[in-house]
Amino acid sequence: MSFEQFHREMKDQLKNRELFEDAKRYAYEYMDGVNDMAVVPSPDSLSLLNELTEPLPEGPGAPKDIIKALHDIGSKNTSAETGGRYFGFVNGGVTPVALAARWLADVWDQNSALYVISPIVATLEEICEKWVASLLGLPENTAAGFVSGSSTAILCGLAAARNDILSRQGWDAAKKGLFGAPRVRVVIGKQAHLSVWKALSLLGFGRENCEVVQTDDRGRIKASALPALDGNTILILQAGNVNGGAFDPIDEICETANRAGSWIHVDGAFGLWAAACERTKHLTRGIEKADSWSADAHKTLNSPYDCGIVLCRDRKALLNAMQASGSYVQFSEKRDGMQYTPEMSRRARSVELWATLKYFGRSGVDDLVGHLCHMTEYFAGELSKNGFIIENEIVFNQIIVRCDEPSRTTELLRYIQSSGICWCGGAKWNEQPVIRISVCSWQTTAEDIDECVKLFVEKKREIYSS
Repeated sequence: MSFEQFHREMKDQLKNRELFEDAKRYAYEYMDGVNDMAVVPSPDSLSLLNELTEPLPEGPGAPKDIIKALHDIGSKNTSAETGGRYFGFVNGGVTPVALAARWLADVWDQNSALYVISPIVATLEEICEKWVASLLGLPENTAAGFVSGSSTAILCGLAAARNDILSRQGWDAAKKGLFGAPRVRVVIGKQAHLSVWKALSLLGFGRENCEVVQTDDRGRIKASALPALDGNTILILQAGNVNGGAFDPIDEICETANRAGSWIHVDGAFGLWAAACERTKHLTRGIEKADSWSADAHKTLNSPYDCGIVLCRDRKALLNAMQASGSYVQFSEKRDGMQYTPEMSRRARSVELWATLKYFGRSGVDDLVGHLCHMTEYFAGELSKNGFIIENEIVFNQIIVRCDEPSRTTELLRYIQSSGICWCGGAKWNEQPVIRISVCSWQTTAEDIDECVKLFVEKKREIYSS
């Protein structure tokens, strides 16, 4: 087929819309069935993936067949993360309005780099920046960059911290690099998330150069164990331990760090949203005293993947760390998104984030976070009633549960993960295997939890009787 033929065919596809009607029909089929499908693919479904393995075709494929294959094979081999019984990792659900906004934004296919490229996306970024800062109680002029996830958001926040601390010592990292630069200290809790360690590695901070602070039995930094801080220090705090959900004593530690002139970064991928809920905002008391923050809207807020946010008190510090220029780049007096993120070309994440915040409003976000916490407490309570050991204090949306013996916990987890009824993750807590449950989807109901608890109980009875 010549390119002229491709061109005519693709023009026809845009005009007759049959391809898009197929995709829409398949999407609706998936939505209709997601709460009844196996939460993770069965072995039979997984075997279908072999049909996709082939050499790169020499010639063109049939568009309708391509989309059909994605549905017939792909839909069966997804995890039902948008349903109500997926509790593995901290994966949020997706609200209908945000999903619809994303569909529309996908058709727009905007590049978020510059205002001149997409005025609507730049405008929505500016609005979301203000809304998120207000929702979380952060300083009024807080800057925000919209990135793929909190891993990248942490990278951006710590890059701003590193460069700002170096600039205080007369060192311009953008011009001179890091060879021969003054030392920047990093103080971090023992149970910091792996994404923080990854960001530190990418930024040139080796593990051996970091000062690791002991944590308590809930995974929180011990304020009494902090080393003496100073103005050359990046202090990293955690709003929501990835296993137990506990929050560092942010307010107390920030007071100490502020007096020393340290840069404080709060890693709050799912937990930062606690600040938006009346029943949980005490957990984040003092976050406004930090200098940078990282969060994921696709977790607790239930915006679609991928939607990470870096927030920075000092707008200039973030802009300086993310700086890029070229004679062809047409900056404006409006917001130019590439100045706030590592990427120049990136998708329009602000569209679904704006739709999510516009739909919920302040009170709706409060209700959403409260619902997730209520479902978590209910889940933990029902498991406890049935003889399971709950290892953590339930403060947000995380549960750590186990049986009385490690081998039984491991066997129970293996069964649950293969059941198709619900899916939970595994971890180590106090050197013992545990089952970790993350309640993150607006779709989760008490009925979903009852079904999952029944599964736990049935398998526990089987294990204990063998």
